[in-house]
Amino acid sequence: MTATLSTAPQVKKRVAALRRRIYTILEQGDGVDGISLALNRFLILLIVATLTATVIESVPEMAKAYALPLSAVEWTATLVFSLEYAARLWSAAEHPLLKRHGVFFGRFRFALSFPGLIDLAAILPFWLSVFISSDFRVLLVLRLVRFFKLTRYSPAMRSLLDALYAERRALGGCFVILLGTALIAAALMHLAERAAQPERFGTIPDALWWAIVTLGTIGYGDVVPVTVLGRFLAGFTIFAGLLMMALPVGIFATAFANEVHRRDFIITWGLVARIPLFSTLTAAEVAEVMTMLRAQKVDSGTVIARRGEPAHAMYLIADGEVEIKLRHKHLRLGAGHFFGEISALRRARRSATVTAVIPTRLLVLDAYDLHGLMDRQPELAARIQEAARAKLGHELSAPDGDLVSEELSSAPSE
Repeated sequence: MTATLSTAPQVKKRVAALRRRIYTILEQGDGVDGISLALNRFLILLIVATLTATVIESVPEMAKAYALPLSAVEWTATLVFSLEYAARLWSAAEHPLLKRHGVFFGRFRFALSFPGLIDLAAILPFWLSVFISSDFRVLLVLRLVRFFKLTRYSPAMRSLLDALYAERRALGGCFVILLGTALIAAALMHLAERAAQPERFGTIPDALWWAIVTLGTIGYGDVVPVTVLGRFLAGFTIFAGLLMMALPVGIFATAFANEVHRRDFIITWGLVARIPLFSTLTAAEVAEVMTMLRAQKVDSGTVIARRGEPAHAMYLIADGEVEIKLRHKHLRLGAGHFFGEISALRRARRSATVTAVIPTRLLVLDAYDLHGLMDRQPELAARIQEAARAKLGHELSAPDGDLVSEELSSAPSE
């Protein structure tokens, strides 16, 4: 009985460790971890394969000719995606944002989140077709929802969604302006054309269709004005449409370009939260830090910082290892360490050359954002200043730090 009681906590710890490991593998799929990277690539290939099979299956002749391989692809994809969904649901309690809600509610919130709903929608059509008799074509189209699973693995697609979210208010304002312009154009065209074409412009709702396709620069030609005033209004509406379309396109294109240039890989909650420097931050504070960080992925042998260069940022190592070449010694830093904070705070020049030893993922924090973050987070500022003081005392801060005291004491100012 005593042995059973003593082993219960050990089993619980092992289960918790396994859950954390599964969460890390699933959430850090673009990292340097071998299993995580392999799983990430396998899931991407499987999504592409099942999307291709869905398109082929919509052609009756090809669906009949390749029925067996198409069925094998669908069964394999559904089983793998089902296991993935179950694993994500089980390990959701390890998510930094969901952990504070407890195991049950953390999983419940994941299930109702956008990624959770997409994962569920990726497997639901198949299981519905097994247990419920339904329209085959409808289920076939619903399987294309799996395309949105790529947003979890693709930095470009994630950047696209982030750009949409970041500019949601501006894009919403553009939509309101476009709707108002369409209503005004429809009302004016109704007044100009109602006598000549009562069946097409007899009411403002009838004229609204013409206004929408004209402002959208589509111009189907199914409804056209015939009066002189109507044609004048149509020309004015066409020019207005060019401006209306250019406005949201410009806003979105700029936001998307900024997002793409800001990151080389996906910055996730788990990635930031497991950096020791940010381990004490709350979920809201981690979210704030995520908006400041810029992701950078470098290959082995890449020079990250060179002696004598102006320092404009500090670096945190998410994965990988770097070598710091000082005047009299070399040292290596791994995941969780950071370097360059002293020269970034002082806006000095680098006193050492830093090179990636293996493929490395870095989180870059600009000096301006570093100063602002330290002003808003006193505890974080204290940890950084403590590391700096240790270096001034000619000590290396092994778990946290970057360069030695010469970074501050001997580096010339800009």
